Amino acid sequence: MSTKKSPIDALEKTIGYKFKDPAVLTEALTHSSYSNECRSKGKNVNCNERLEFLGDSVLSIVTSRYLFEKMSDRQEGDMTKIRAAVVCEKALSKFARNIGLGNYIFLGHGEDMNGGRDRASILADAFEALLAAMYIDSGRDTETVEKFLLPHIISEIECIGTAGVFVDYKTALQQIVQQVEGEKLEYVLIGECGPDHNKIFEVEARLNSNVIGRGKAHSKREAEQRAAHEALSLFGEKN
Repeated sequence: MSTKKSPIDALEKTIGYKFKDPAVLTEALTHSSYSNECRSKGKNVNCNERLEFLGDSVLSIVTSRYLFEKMSDRQEGDMTKIRAAVVCEKALSKFARNIGLGNYIFLGHGEDMNGGRDRASILADAFEALLAAMYIDSGRDTETVEKFLLPHIISEIECIGTAGVFVDYKTALQQIVQQVEGEKLEYVLIGECGPDHNKIFEVEARLNSNVIGRGKAHSKREAEQRAAHEALSLFGEKN
């Protein structure tokens, strides 16, 4: 009988968690480009987008709880800024690189050939999906996720304390808008173009349906940040 270990075994060893249902981990590692490629061949393979959605919430609650419990001297505004810095695409892609997550992602051929394994947006999304997979597989146990996630969060908070919290344009814009009761700020995806491995997303920041900023980037999150950055100039904010 062969005792050769699979790549998944190596990832489980790195993250310190053994999956009871390997299928949920496989789904977390499956990028939409791979899923689409399989579908074109008549195979139905789920991508990680649904898990990414759940993982975003798991990440937020774990991070928020840690900040609430460990930073009792901080005001809500400060904690919001710190959390934004910890859960942003830049930080999440760094966490993913720290565990070599890019080596395990299932990518379509074109995405793989065009540097997808080290693309920040793909790594960040896969990291969130991985958190969701751990959460589901452990029976919705946030403590299991915390055991893996908190060392990354704590390390990033320490870096933030040394270098200063990066400017979160969306939070800055929201804080200005909420000073006037009844104002509605939203971010609307108005277009996307380019091949799967190099998409460009365009987002508008709208205040009461009026466009106050636009942004383009390789991820929706970054496009929203750029739209907010542009919008801030309308309020006389220099960033």
